[in-house]
Amino acid sequence: MNPYMKIANELAADNLKTNCGGPFGACVVKDGEVVGRGSNHVLSDNDPTAHGEVMAIRDACRNLGTYDLNGCELYTSTYPCPMCLSATIWANIKKVYYGNTKEDAADIGFRDDFIYDFIGNLGKKEEDGEVLSLEGMDRQETIKTFEAFKNKEDRTIY
Repeated sequence: MNPYMKIANELAADNLKTNCGGPFGACVVKDGEVVGRGSNHVLSDNDPTAHGEVMAIRDACRNLGTYDLNGCELYTSTYPCPMCLSATIWANIKKVYYGNTKEDAADIGFRDDFIYDFIGNLGKKEEDGEVLSLEGMDRQETIKTFEAFKNKEDRTIY
């Protein structure tokens, strides 16, 4: 077994003992060194964003002192959910290795397909409102902060 996938799998397996969250684990690797580790802590932290991949990305960012994980790889016990895929992209990680498939996750009760469908069909189907309703509001006021940021000389785009 790949040594990094072994770490991700061990983190997932540990959650079976701790009940911190689902059986998901991940690690971030840079230049052959593990720089971040994480397992699912949704239940223990009462945090729906505390997925293994997100926790590993947070750990790696803290350890490396950066929000940009370009040059890193993510090893995860399961194909990332839409949120974790987005977090991985925002972190500039370009390569993900996963063990279990999203179908495997669905088989044990984790349903991510409706989120993939919602994102892919955003605004195209009437029933999308049953998942999430999105409505613009007060842009004439909120845009002023964006305009101020746009004109800020010392702004950092990430």
